[in-house]
Amino acid sequence: MTHANGGYYIPHGSHWPMVGSVGLITMLGGFAAALNGSESAWTVMAVGLAIILFMMFGWFGTVIRESEAGTYNMQVDRSFRWGMSWFIFSEVMFFAAFFGALFYARIFSVPWLGGEALSNAATHALLWPGFEATWPTNGPADAGGAFEILDPWHIPALNTLLLLSSGVTVTFAHWALKQNKRGPLVLWMLATIALGATFLGFQAYEYGEAYTHYNLTLESGVYGSTFFMLTGFHGLHVTMGTIMLTVIMLRCARGHFTPDRHFAFEGVAWYWHFVDVVWLGLFIFVYIL
Repeated sequence: MTHANGGYYIPHGSHWPMVGSVGLITMLGGFAAALNGSESAWTVMAVGLAIILFMMFGWFGTVIRESEAGTYNMQVDRSFRWGMSWFIFSEVMFFAAFFGALFYARIFSVPWLGGEALSNAATHALLWPGFEATWPTNGPADAGGAFEILDPWHIPALNTLLLLSSGVTVTFAHWALKQNKRGPLVLWMLATIALGATFLGFQAYEYGEAYTHYNLTLESGVYGSTFFMLTGFHGLHVTMGTIMLTVIMLRCARGHFTPDRHFAFEGVAWYWHFVDVVWLGLFIFVYIL
């Protein structure tokens, strides 16, 4: 291990990656069980989420203590920037896979089941005769049951405004930090956190409406499954982003950053802007089109 002014800092062994892995596999295992109708699945998911939150706060605390102790130099700062850039790239690919699934189902699978552009027309006739290739679909033979789509110009449009506004407020916070104005910095961060939390509240309300009034559920054919997979994982990312913003806001209040050295703030701001961009794609391709 070297000091910040004498070389590159190599951290000691950490148990936090293992804790995070346990939390992820527990949460995803519970989610898989929920898809198969397990009654205890949601409890397992909650336990997994709690482990992940515990890991986030613990790991954040370790990095913060190392940073405030003067351990990191500019080379470490560059490593953090590259690491955060690749992490966001991996998240882009994660959502690209789900957008790809939506695109494939809508542009290829549904028309194929409807008999469009088939080299062997008997395939369509044998699989699902009489299937109407319309979108959104609840599956062949109405397997997903009747449902209604959500009006994009109510809660989804409001949530779009909230997230776009939060992108503006976090940018204002960044400007305040560069000008070393701690008061406005904390206020803009609080505004960003409030907007993110409000978004999550409206999304939870929308999910309740979808299940109780529109009969739009995970079982509502391919539209229902892709809708909840995309919006649900995005909501998880907003939750993680709001937690990270809260940690950064507390650090700002304690004066941890300077106008020249504040990558932790910038990394979270990058992540939040990524969340904003993903939501714009969701709003257009899931709610409107």
